[in-house]
Amino acid sequence: MLRFIEFMPLDTDRAWQQDQVFTGDQLLQTLQNEFKSVVPVPRPEPSQPAEEFQVDRGRVGIIRSVTAPFCEACNRIRITADGAVRNCLFATSETPLRGLIRAGASDEDLMSAIRGCLAGKAKAHGIDQDGFQPPDRPMYAIGG
Repeated sequence: MLRFIEFMPLDTDRAWQQDQVFTGDQLLQTLQNEFKSVVPVPRPEPSQPAEEFQVDRGRVGIIRSVTAPFCEACNRIRITADGAVRNCLFATSETPLRGLIRAGASDEDLMSAIRGCLAGKAKAHGIDQDGFQPPDRPMYAIGG
């Protein structure tokens, strides 16, 4: 399956501008112009980020993280390569675990830290709101 994802504000040079986003709607229109049939495929899991469409030659996925966020259904967390937990790809804070592990933290201590991180998850990433601040880390450093 081929997947497309909208351009997100996770670039290292901070050049992202919302008006530069080729939207999922624009892509869907392009697919409809190019293929005889474009049929939506139901998501097997509500937390699945990609909307899938059956086209003449296979399936295409579209991830509309900017123009149609799926934050309410998101159940993803990330552990960065340097041992921090992130409760959202766009979070501006992290919960460091590496130090806890190196200090001999118990499993319960680690679970408590992770639960605290999850409890702080925002309802939405806020890309479309004034004052949105992208995370300091680029996507390749987050583990997207």
